[in-house]
Amino acid sequence: MFRSAGMRFIAVGVLALLMFIPLNLVSGVVNDRATYSRQTISDISREWGGQQSLSGPLMVIPVTEDVTYDRRREAVDAATGLTLRDDNGKPIFEHYQETLTETRPPVFLYPETLEILLDTKTQTRSRGIFDVPVYTASARIAFDFDADAAKATVRGEEVIHWADAVLNVYLSSNRALRGEAELASGDRIFALEPISNGSRKETGITANLGDPRKLGKFDLRLSLNGAQHLAAAATGRKTRVEIVSDWPDPSFFGDFLPDAREITEQGFSASWTIPHLARSLPQVGRETPEPLARSSASMGVRFITPNDFYQKAYRSARYGLLFIGLTFLTILLLDRAGSKPTHPVQYLMVGLAQSTFVLLMLAYAEQIGFGAAYLLSASATIGLLLVFGATALKLGKRTSVLGALLVSVYAVLFLILRSADFALLAGATLAFVALAGTMLLTRNEDWHGPERPRGPWFKRKAPDAPPAV
Repeated sequence: MFRSAGMRFIAVGVLALLMFIPLNLVSGVVNDRATYSRQTISDISREWGGQQSLSGPLMVIPVTEDVTYDRRREAVDAATGLTLRDDNGKPIFEHYQETLTETRPPVFLYPETLEILLDTKTQTRSRGIFDVPVYTASARIAFDFDADAAKATVRGEEVIHWADAVLNVYLSSNRALRGEAELASGDRIFALEPISNGSRKETGITANLGDPRKLGKFDLRLSLNGAQHLAAAATGRKTRVEIVSDWPDPSFFGDFLPDAREITEQGFSASWTIPHLARSLPQVGRETPEPLARSSASMGVRFITPNDFYQKAYRSARYGLLFIGLTFLTILLLDRAGSKPTHPVQYLMVGLAQSTFVLLMLAYAEQIGFGAAYLLSASATIGLLLVFGATALKLGKRTSVLGALLVSVYAVLFLILRSADFALLAGATLAFVALAGTMLLTRNEDWHGPERPRGPWFKRKAPDAPPAV
Protein backbone atom coordinates (compact mmCIF):
# COMPACT_ATOMS: atom_id res chain seq x y z
CA MET A 1 0.00 0.00 0.00
CA PHE A 2 2.83 2.45 0.93
CA ARG A 3 5.04 1.73 -2.05
CA SER A 4 3.60 4.66 -4.01
CA ALA A 5 4.83 8.19 -3.34
CA GLY A 6 1.26 9.44 -3.18
CA MET A 7 0.34 7.13 -0.29
CA ARG A 8 3.52 8.05 1.59
CA PHE A 9 2.69 11.76 1.28
CA ILE A 10 -0.84 11.12 2.55
CA ALA A 11 0.42 9.03 5.45
CA VAL A 12 2.95 11.67 6.48
CA GLY A 13 0.24 14.34 6.22
CA VAL A 14 -1.95 12.35 8.60
CA LEU A 15 0.99 12.01 11.02
CA ALA A 16 1.55 15.77 10.87
CA LEU A 17 -2.10 16.39 11.71
CA LEU A 18 -1.80 14.02 14.68
CA MET A 19 0.83 16.39 16.06
CA PHE A 20 -2.01 18.80 16.76
CA ILE A 21 -2.74 16.73 19.88
CA PRO A 22 0.58 17.30 21.71
CA LEU A 23 0.71 20.90 20.47
CA ASN A 24 -2.77 21.48 21.91
CA LEU A 25 -1.65 20.02 25.24
CA VAL A 26 1.38 22.30 25.18
CA SER A 27 -0.90 25.29 24.51
CA GLY A 28 -2.89 24.33 27.59
CA VAL A 29 0.25 24.34 29.73
CA VAL A 30 1.20 27.76 28.33
CA ASN A 31 -2.26 29.13 29.14
CA ASP A 32 -2.07 27.78 32.68
CA ARG A 33 1.28 29.45 33.27
CA ALA A 34 0.02 32.69 31.72
CA THR A 35 -3.05 32.63 33.98
CA TYR A 36 -0.86 32.07 37.01
CA SER A 37 1.34 34.97 35.91
CA ARG A 38 -1.66 37.28 35.46
CA GLN A 39 -3.02 36.30 38.86
CA THR A 40 0.34 37.05 40.48
CA ILE A 41 0.52 40.42 38.72
CA SER A 42 -3.04 41.21 39.82
CA ASP A 43 -2.28 40.31 43.45
CA ILE A 44 0.87 42.41 43.61
CA SER A 45 -0.85 45.31 41.84
CA ARG A 46 -3.79 45.24 44.26
CA GLU A 47 -1.50 45.13 47.29
CA TRP A 48 0.54 48.06 45.99
CA GLY A 49 -2.48 50.20 45.13
CA GLY A 50 -4.02 48.80 41.97
CA GLN A 51 -5.08 50.50 38.77
CA GLN A 52 -5.67 54.19 39.40
CA SER A 53 -8.22 56.46 37.73
CA LEU A 54 -8.76 60.03 38.88
CA SER A 55 -12.01 61.85 38.26
CA GLY A 56 -13.17 65.27 39.33
CA PRO A 57 -12.81 67.61 41.04
CA LEU A 58 -16.57 67.91 41.42
CA MET A 59 -18.23 70.60 43.52
CA VAL A 60 -21.46 69.52 45.22
CA ILE A 61 -23.75 72.26 46.59
CA PRO A 62 -26.83 71.26 48.67
CA VAL A 63 -30.26 72.59 47.67
CA THR A 64 -33.45 72.73 49.74
CA GLU A 65 -36.95 74.07 49.22
CA ASP A 66 -39.63 75.21 51.66
CA VAL A 67 -42.89 73.53 50.73
CA THR A 68 -46.28 74.44 52.30
CA TYR A 69 -48.85 71.67 52.68
CA ASP A 70 -52.59 71.99 53.51
CA ARG A 71 -53.38 69.77 56.48
CA ARG A 72 -56.43 69.05 58.63
CA ARG A 73 -56.74 67.89 62.22
CA GLU A 74 -59.36 67.37 64.90
CA ALA A 75 -60.38 70.63 66.54
CA VAL A 76 -59.61 70.76 70.25
CA ASP A 77 -61.26 72.89 72.92
CA ALA A 78 -58.61 75.25 74.23
CA ALA A 79 -59.99 75.17 77.79
CA THR A 80 -60.62 71.48 78.26
CA GLY A 81 -58.28 69.97 75.69
CA LEU A 82 -61.11 67.76 74.48
CA THR A 83 -61.97 67.12 70.84
CA LEU A 84 -64.84 69.27 69.62
CA ARG A 85 -67.79 67.34 68.22
CA ASP A 86 -70.89 68.25 66.22
CA ASP A 87 -74.51 67.53 67.15
CA ASN A 88 -74.12 63.96 65.85
CA GLY A 89 -71.07 63.31 68.01
CA LYS A 90 -68.62 63.30 65.13
CA PRO A 91 -65.22 65.05 65.49
CA ILE A 92 -64.94 68.52 64.06
CA PHE A 93 -61.86 69.06 61.81
CA GLU A 94 -59.97 72.28 61.23
CA HIS A 95 -57.63 73.10 58.33
CA TYR A 96 -54.14 74.52 58.71
CA GLN A 97 -50.94 74.93 56.70
CA GLU A 98 -47.55 73.37 57.46
CA THR A 99 -44.27 74.46 55.89
CA LEU A 100 -41.47 71.88 55.60
CA THR A 101 -37.92 72.27 54.38
CA GLU A 102 -37.23 69.43 51.95
CA THR A 103 -33.94 68.34 50.44
CA ARG A 104 -33.67 68.63 46.70
CA PRO A 105 -31.03 67.13 44.37
CA PRO A 106 -27.80 69.07 44.84
CA VAL A 107 -26.04 71.09 42.18
CA PHE A 108 -23.05 69.30 40.63
CA LEU A 109 -20.47 71.63 39.16
CA TYR A 110 -17.30 70.83 37.20
CA PRO A 111 -14.34 73.25 36.96
CA GLU A 112 -13.88 75.81 34.22
CA THR A 113 -10.18 75.07 33.76
CA LEU A 114 -8.46 71.90 34.88
CA GLU A 115 -4.73 71.17 34.70
CA ILE A 116 -3.46 67.75 35.84
CA LEU A 117 0.24 66.93 36.04
CA LEU A 118 1.14 63.31 36.90
CA ASP A 119 4.80 62.52 37.48
CA THR A 120 5.42 58.81 38.04
CA LYS A 121 8.44 56.86 39.22
CA THR A 122 8.41 53.13 38.53
CA GLN A 123 10.01 50.21 40.29
CA THR A 124 9.81 46.43 39.98
CA ARG A 125 8.23 44.20 42.60
CA SER A 126 9.00 40.45 42.50
CA ARG A 127 7.15 37.40 43.71
CA GLY A 128 8.82 34.10 42.93
CA ILE A 129 9.93 34.23 39.32
CA PHE A 130 7.52 37.01 38.36
CA ASP A 131 8.43 40.72 38.11
CA VAL A 132 5.68 43.35 38.18
CA PRO A 133 6.22 47.05 37.35
CA VAL A 134 4.54 49.40 39.86
CA TYR A 135 4.65 53.16 40.19
CA THR A 136 4.40 56.02 42.65
CA ALA A 137 2.66 59.06 41.17
CA SER A 138 2.87 62.65 42.33
CA ALA A 139 -0.26 64.49 41.23
CA ARG A 140 -0.64 68.24 41.02
CA ILE A 141 -4.13 69.41 40.07
CA ALA A 142 -4.97 73.08 39.50
CA PHE A 143 -8.58 74.17 38.82
CA ASP A 144 -11.18 76.90 39.31
CA PHE A 145 -14.99 77.11 39.25
CA ASP A 146 -17.64 79.46 37.99
CA ALA A 147 -19.83 79.11 41.08
CA ASP A 148 -22.47 81.51 39.78
CA ALA A 149 -23.35 78.95 37.08
CA ALA A 150 -25.15 76.97 39.80
CA LYS A 151 -27.90 79.62 40.01
CA ALA A 152 -29.27 78.68 36.59
CA THR A 153 -30.12 75.16 37.75
CA VAL A 154 -32.51 76.00 40.62
CA ARG A 155 -36.27 76.05 40.13
CA GLY A 156 -39.18 77.63 41.94
CA GLU A 157 -38.44 78.37 45.60
CA GLU A 158 -35.32 76.23 45.80
CA VAL A 159 -32.48 77.63 47.89
CA ILE A 160 -28.79 77.00 47.29
CA HIS A 161 -26.84 76.49 50.52
CA TRP A 162 -23.54 78.00 49.49
CA ALA A 163 -21.95 77.63 52.91
CA ASP A 164 -22.34 73.83 52.77
CA ALA A 165 -20.58 73.29 49.43
CA VAL A 166 -18.13 70.38 49.31
CA LEU A 167 -15.46 69.34 46.84
CA ASN A 168 -15.03 65.68 45.82
CA VAL A 169 -12.08 64.10 44.01
CA TYR A 170 -12.69 60.47 43.06
CA LEU A 171 -10.03 57.75 43.08
CA SER A 172 -10.09 54.05 42.26
CA SER A 173 -8.95 53.22 45.78
CA ASN A 174 -8.10 55.28 48.84
CA ARG A 175 -5.59 52.59 49.86
CA ALA A 176 -3.28 53.92 47.16
CA LEU A 177 -2.81 57.30 48.84
CA ARG A 178 0.63 57.92 50.34
CA GLY A 179 2.21 60.87 52.08
CA GLU A 180 0.37 64.14 52.66
CA ALA A 181 -2.57 65.34 50.57
CA GLU A 182 -3.12 69.10 50.49
CA LEU A 183 -5.90 71.27 49.05
CA ALA A 184 -5.40 75.02 49.05
CA SER A 185 -7.04 78.11 47.61
CA GLY A 186 -4.89 81.19 48.00
CA ASP A 187 -3.64 81.16 51.59
CA ARG A 188 -6.49 78.95 52.82
CA ILE A 189 -5.87 75.25 53.49
CA PHE A 190 -8.80 72.84 53.54
CA ALA A 191 -9.07 69.71 55.66
CA LEU A 192 -9.44 66.56 53.54
CA GLU A 193 -11.43 63.49 54.50
CA PRO A 194 -12.19 60.20 52.73
CA ILE A 195 -15.50 60.07 50.88
CA SER A 196 -18.03 58.07 52.86
CA ASN A 197 -20.96 57.15 50.65
CA GLY A 198 -22.08 53.56 51.04
CA SER A 199 -25.05 53.83 48.68
CA ARG A 200 -22.93 54.65 45.60
CA LYS A 201 -19.73 53.01 46.85
CA GLU A 202 -17.66 56.01 45.79
CA THR A 203 -14.04 56.29 46.87
CA GLY A 204 -11.87 59.36 47.00
CA ILE A 205 -11.38 62.46 49.10
CA THR A 206 -13.68 65.33 50.05
CA ALA A 207 -13.38 68.77 51.64
CA ASN A 208 -15.87 71.30 53.04
CA LEU A 209 -15.34 74.54 51.12
CA GLY A 210 -17.77 77.00 52.63
CA ASP A 211 -19.04 79.60 50.19
CA PRO A 212 -17.18 78.88 46.90
CA ARG A 213 -18.04 82.32 45.52
CA LYS A 214 -15.44 83.76 47.86
CA LEU A 215 -12.69 81.42 46.67
CA GLY A 216 -10.32 81.64 43.75
CA LYS A 217 -8.16 79.03 42.07
CA PHE A 218 -7.56 75.72 43.83
CA ASP A 219 -4.38 73.66 44.02
CA LEU A 220 -4.45 69.99 45.04
CA ARG A 221 -1.38 67.84 45.65
CA LEU A 222 -1.55 64.07 46.04
CA SER A 223 0.86 61.15 46.14
CA LEU A 224 -0.41 57.68 45.36
CA ASN A 225 0.78 54.19 44.51
CA GLY A 226 -0.49 52.24 41.54
CA ALA A 227 0.15 49.51 39.01
CA GLN A 228 -0.82 48.48 35.48
CA HIS A 229 -2.48 51.74 34.47
CA LEU A 230 -2.98 55.39 35.39
CA ALA A 231 -5.85 57.45 33.99
CA ALA A 232 -7.67 60.76 34.47
CA ALA A 233 -11.02 62.11 33.33
CA ALA A 234 -11.46 65.30 31.28
CA THR A 235 -13.94 67.07 33.57
CA GLY A 236 -13.01 70.72 33.01
CA ARG A 237 -14.51 73.01 30.44
CA LYS A 238 -10.92 73.10 29.26
CA THR A 239 -8.79 70.19 30.42
CA ARG A 240 -5.06 69.72 30.09
CA VAL A 241 -3.41 66.50 31.27
CA GLU A 242 0.31 65.72 31.26
CA ILE A 243 1.89 62.43 32.31
CA VAL A 244 5.65 62.08 32.76
CA SER A 245 7.29 58.77 33.65
CA ASP A 246 10.55 56.84 33.57
CA TRP A 247 8.79 53.76 32.12
CA PRO A 248 10.03 53.08 28.53
CA ASP A 249 7.09 51.00 27.24
CA PRO A 250 3.80 52.92 27.61
CA SER A 251 0.53 51.97 25.96
CA PHE A 252 -1.94 54.87 25.71
CA PHE A 253 -5.65 54.14 25.98
CA GLY A 254 -8.98 55.77 26.70
CA ASP A 255 -11.40 58.02 24.88
CA PHE A 256 -8.65 60.44 23.86
CA LEU A 257 -5.13 59.75 22.61
CA PRO A 258 -2.28 62.17 23.41
CA ASP A 259 -1.89 65.33 21.36
CA ALA A 260 1.87 65.05 21.83
CA ARG A 261 4.10 62.31 23.17
CA GLU A 262 7.78 61.47 23.40
CA ILE A 263 9.04 57.97 24.17
CA THR A 264 12.68 57.10 24.84
CA GLU A 265 14.57 54.36 26.63
CA GLN A 266 14.65 56.62 29.69
CA GLY A 267 10.87 57.09 29.83
CA PHE A 268 8.04 58.98 28.19
CA SER A 269 5.98 62.15 28.38
CA ALA A 270 2.51 62.70 26.95
CA SER A 271 0.00 65.54 27.01
CA TRP A 272 -3.70 65.96 26.23
CA THR A 273 -5.76 69.13 25.73
CA ILE A 274 -9.50 68.42 25.72
CA PRO A 275 -12.19 71.11 25.17
CA HIS A 276 -15.64 70.64 26.68
CA LEU A 277 -17.19 70.16 23.23
CA ALA A 278 -15.21 66.91 22.84
CA ARG A 279 -16.91 65.24 25.79
CA SER A 280 -20.55 64.43 26.57
CA LEU A 281 -20.51 65.79 30.12
CA PRO A 282 -22.73 68.54 31.54
CA GLN A 283 -20.71 71.34 33.07
CA VAL A 284 -23.38 71.91 35.70
CA GLY A 285 -26.44 69.82 36.52
CA ARG A 286 -28.60 68.18 39.16
CA GLU A 287 -27.53 64.57 38.57
CA THR A 288 -24.10 63.22 39.37
CA PRO A 289 -22.00 63.01 36.19
CA GLU A 290 -19.27 60.91 37.82
CA PRO A 291 -20.10 57.49 36.19
CA LEU A 292 -20.36 59.13 32.76
CA ALA A 293 -17.03 60.92 33.23
CA ARG A 294 -15.18 57.68 33.93
CA SER A 295 -16.82 55.77 31.09
CA SER A 296 -16.74 58.35 28.28
CA ALA A 297 -14.17 61.05 29.02
CA SER A 298 -11.06 59.34 30.34
CA MET A 299 -7.50 59.02 29.06
CA GLY A 300 -4.41 57.34 30.41
CA VAL A 301 -1.47 55.02 30.01
CA ARG A 302 -0.78 51.36 30.69
CA PHE A 303 2.55 50.31 32.15
CA ILE A 304 3.10 47.13 30.16
CA THR A 305 5.81 44.62 29.40
CA PRO A 306 5.46 44.40 25.59
CA ASN A 307 4.97 41.03 23.90
CA ASP A 308 5.83 38.89 26.96
CA PHE A 309 7.15 35.35 26.55
CA TYR A 310 3.78 33.73 27.37
CA GLN A 311 2.32 35.34 24.27
CA LYS A 312 5.38 34.20 22.30
CA ALA A 313 5.14 30.63 23.62
CA TYR A 314 1.44 30.42 22.78
CA ARG A 315 2.01 31.75 19.26
CA SER A 316 4.91 29.34 18.71
CA ALA A 317 2.56 26.46 19.65
CA ARG A 318 0.02 27.80 17.14
CA TYR A 319 2.66 27.88 14.41
CA GLY A 320 4.12 24.55 15.56
CA LEU A 321 1.96 22.46 13.23
CA LEU A 322 3.33 24.38 10.23
CA PHE A 323 6.96 23.84 11.26
CA ILE A 324 6.44 20.18 12.13
CA GLY A 325 4.79 19.68 8.76
CA LEU A 326 7.74 21.34 7.00
CA THR A 327 10.18 19.08 8.84
CA PHE A 328 8.14 15.98 7.96
CA LEU A 329 8.01 17.13 4.34
CA THR A 330 11.77 17.63 4.22
CA ILE A 331 12.43 14.16 5.64
CA LEU A 332 9.96 12.65 3.18
CA LEU A 333 11.64 14.34 0.22
CA LEU A 334 15.09 13.23 1.44
CA ASP A 335 13.73 9.68 1.72
CA ARG A 336 13.46 9.46 -2.04
CA ALA A 337 17.24 9.20 -2.31
CA GLY A 338 17.48 6.56 0.41
CA SER A 339 17.04 2.83 0.24
CA LYS A 340 14.83 2.54 3.33
CA PRO A 341 11.86 4.83 4.05
CA THR A 342 11.42 6.50 7.44
CA HIS A 343 9.07 4.61 9.74
CA PRO A 344 5.91 6.38 11.04
CA VAL A 345 7.16 5.99 14.62
CA GLN A 346 10.27 7.95 13.68
CA TYR A 347 8.11 10.76 12.28
CA LEU A 348 6.20 10.84 15.56
CA MET A 349 9.41 11.14 17.56
CA VAL A 350 10.55 14.03 15.37
CA GLY A 351 7.18 15.75 15.90
CA LEU A 352 7.23 15.21 19.67
CA ALA A 353 10.75 16.67 19.87
CA GLN A 354 9.55 19.85 18.15
CA SER A 355 6.46 20.00 20.37
CA THR A 356 8.67 19.76 23.45
CA PHE A 357 10.65 22.74 22.14
CA VAL A 358 7.78 25.06 23.15
CA LEU A 359 7.71 23.76 26.73
CA LEU A 360 11.49 23.94 26.94
CA MET A 361 11.51 27.52 25.69
CA LEU A 362 8.78 28.60 28.16
CA ALA A 363 10.44 26.91 31.15
CA TYR A 364 13.80 28.58 30.49
CA ALA A 365 12.23 31.93 29.52
CA GLU A 366 10.71 32.22 32.99
CA GLN A 367 14.24 31.96 34.40
CA ILE A 368 16.64 33.61 31.94
CA GLY A 369 14.46 35.66 29.57
CA PHE A 370 13.05 35.02 26.12
CA GLY A 371 16.09 35.62 23.90
CA ALA A 372 18.50 33.35 25.74
CA ALA A 373 15.80 30.70 26.30
CA TYR A 374 14.89 30.62 22.61
CA LEU A 375 18.52 30.26 21.54
CA LEU A 376 19.14 27.47 24.05
CA SER A 377 15.93 25.55 23.28
CA ALA A 378 16.23 25.90 19.49
CA SER A 379 19.88 24.80 19.56
CA ALA A 380 19.04 21.76 21.69
CA THR A 381 16.11 20.78 19.45
CA ILE A 382 18.03 21.24 16.21
CA GLY A 383 21.00 19.29 17.61
CA LEU A 384 18.77 16.43 18.72
CA LEU A 385 17.04 16.21 15.34
CA LEU A 386 20.34 16.31 13.44
CA VAL A 387 21.79 13.45 15.54
CA PHE A 388 18.55 11.52 15.07
CA GLY A 389 18.58 12.16 11.31
CA ALA A 390 22.20 11.05 10.91
CA THR A 391 22.00 7.93 13.10
CA ALA A 392 18.40 6.72 13.12
CA LEU A 393 17.17 7.96 9.74
CA LYS A 394 20.49 7.20 7.99
CA LEU A 395 20.42 10.45 6.05
CA GLY A 396 24.19 10.66 5.73
CA LYS A 397 25.26 13.77 3.85
CA ARG A 398 21.61 14.68 3.45
CA THR A 399 21.60 15.56 7.16
CA SER A 400 23.04 18.95 6.21
CA VAL A 401 19.91 19.66 4.14
CA LEU A 402 17.74 18.86 7.17
CA GLY A 403 19.95 21.08 9.32
CA ALA A 404 19.66 23.99 6.91
CA LEU A 405 15.88 23.68 6.93
CA LEU A 406 15.67 23.52 10.74
CA VAL A 407 17.92 26.56 11.16
CA SER A 408 15.80 28.47 8.64
CA VAL A 409 12.54 27.39 10.28
CA TYR A 410 13.57 28.38 13.79
CA ALA A 411 15.07 31.65 12.55
CA VAL A 412 11.78 32.52 10.85
CA LEU A 413 9.86 31.51 13.98
CA PHE A 414 12.05 33.83 16.06
CA LEU A 415 11.28 36.73 13.72
CA ILE A 416 7.58 35.92 13.89
CA LEU A 417 7.60 35.89 17.69
CA ARG A 418 9.63 39.09 17.97
CA SER A 419 7.25 41.07 15.78
CA ALA A 420 3.55 40.38 16.14
CA ASP A 421 2.78 42.86 13.35
CA PHE A 422 4.59 40.73 10.74
CA ALA A 423 3.70 37.30 12.14
CA LEU A 424 0.98 36.58 9.58
CA LEU A 425 3.09 37.87 6.70
CA ALA A 426 6.09 35.71 7.63
CA GLY A 427 4.01 32.60 8.33
CA ALA A 428 2.00 32.85 5.11
CA THR A 429 5.14 33.47 3.03
CA LEU A 430 6.92 30.50 4.58
CA ALA A 431 3.95 28.23 3.93
CA PHE A 432 3.74 29.35 0.30
CA VAL A 433 7.51 28.90 -0.28
CA ALA A 434 7.36 25.41 1.25
CA LEU A 435 4.43 24.41 -0.95
CA ALA A 436 6.03 25.87 -4.07
CA GLY A 437 9.32 24.06 -3.34
CA THR A 438 7.53 20.76 -2.81
CA MET A 439 5.61 21.13 -6.06
CA LEU A 440 8.84 21.91 -7.92
CA LEU A 441 10.82 19.02 -6.45
CA THR A 442 8.06 16.50 -7.04
CA ARG A 443 7.05 17.63 -10.53
CA ASN A 444 8.33 14.36 -12.07
CA GLU A 445 7.19 12.09 -9.24
CA ASP A 446 5.31 8.91 -10.10
CA TRP A 447 2.56 9.28 -7.54
CA HIS A 448 0.95 5.92 -8.38
CA GLY A 449 4.14 3.93 -7.76
CA PRO A 450 5.18 0.74 -9.56
CA GLU A 451 2.56 -1.57 -10.99
CA ARG A 452 1.49 -4.13 -8.38
CA PRO A 453 1.55 -7.81 -9.49
CA ARG A 454 -1.81 -9.52 -9.71
CA GLY A 455 -2.45 -12.17 -7.13
CA PRO A 456 -3.04 -15.81 -8.06
CA TRP A 457 -6.76 -15.44 -7.70
CA PHE A 458 -6.82 -13.24 -10.82
CA LYS A 459 -5.54 -16.15 -12.89
CA ARG A 460 -7.81 -18.75 -11.34
CA LYS A 461 -10.22 -20.31 -13.79
CA ALA A 462 -13.85 -20.63 -13.07
CA PRO A 463 -14.72 -24.05 -11.60
CA ASP A 464 -16.12 -26.69 -13.92
CA ALA A 465 -19.83 -27.17 -13.95
CA PRO A 466 -21.00 -30.02 -11.68
CA PRO A 467 -21.78 -33.27 -13.46
CA ALA A 468 -25.35 -33.80 -14.42
CA VAL A 469 -27.33 -36.10 -12.15
